[in-house]
Amino acid sequence: MPENEVLDLVIVGAGPAGLSAAIYAQRALLNSIVLEQEAVGGQVILTSEVDNYPGVPHTDGFSLVDAMQRQAEDLGAKVVMENVLRIERNEDGTFAVTVPGKVYQTKAVILAGGATPRHAGFAGEEEFGGKGVSYCATCDGMFYRGKQVFVIGGGNSAAEEALFLTRFANKVVVVVRKDHLRAQASVGKELAENPKVEVRYLTSITKVDGDGMITEVTLRNNTTGEETVETFDQNVGVFVFVGRVPASALVGDMVELDAAGYVVANEDLSTATPGLFVAGDVRQKSLRQIVTAAADGAIAATSVSAYLGHPVAS
Repeated sequence: MPENEVLDLVIVGAGPAGLSAAIYAQRALLNSIVLEQEAVGGQVILTSEVDNYPGVPHTDGFSLVDAMQRQAEDLGAKVVMENVLRIERNEDGTFAVTVPGKVYQTKAVILAGGATPRHAGFAGEEEFGGKGVSYCATCDGMFYRGKQVFVIGGGNSAAEEALFLTRFANKVVVVVRKDHLRAQASVGKELAENPKVEVRYLTSITKVDGDGMITEVTLRNNTTGEETVETFDQNVGVFVFVGRVPASALVGDMVELDAAGYVVANEDLSTATPGLFVAGDVRQKSLRQIVTAAADGAIAATSVSAYLGHPVAS
């Protein structure tokens, strides 16, 4: 691209939200680019089975995102592997997006950097990621139909996801490191009254193991420090809900953030700064799924088109 060129749009992040935004940006004839720092697809490529994306049954995260990338690039989208260091608003209302050795000038930005699950830190968590360790009950709960699962966490998300998992699992063990739940009392009451749920307080999972699947879970009594190993005849799931870390630091001084650090956006996904839009898991929302991220990307890019006065593609 020419050194002094001002782009219509820079999309930060090439997950489902960013790629969807790229598709809609191309359809709106916007001069745009997608910047991704690690891997196209983000967290989705770690998901070994995806059964809830409409029209694409029985796939995996990598295949689904690969198809999205090819579709975007076939339409002319440019995906560049660059680590975005800064996003700044210029005096004229445009933006400077800084990457190592270069600055992109653009009229609008869509932040689609996502949010990463906060890991619990037990041994085997990385090794069994997507193969027994999950951070999304809606995504993976059905794979544990008739089996036992563990849920790590004591907040609202952990409690609500544990209740959701009772639809599939025959037993849900909620592992809480403190002596109480942080979840709302009404949700805690539901847990206590559900015959499939067992809550273990002052307990932590320290290790998971198995031959390709988790069949062994080590738990520690946080009062005595004593560890016990539980083994299973079939694979079990370990669902981690100890919070998420949104990638909002790049725009923290230009937007409104909620208490957890997610970007607060309007219905058209615009933010407190004109020309700065968000899409996907980085924004405050009630459901974080591949399909909602893709929808966000479409809305954000269409909103950018309208903001710039371009025709809006149908």
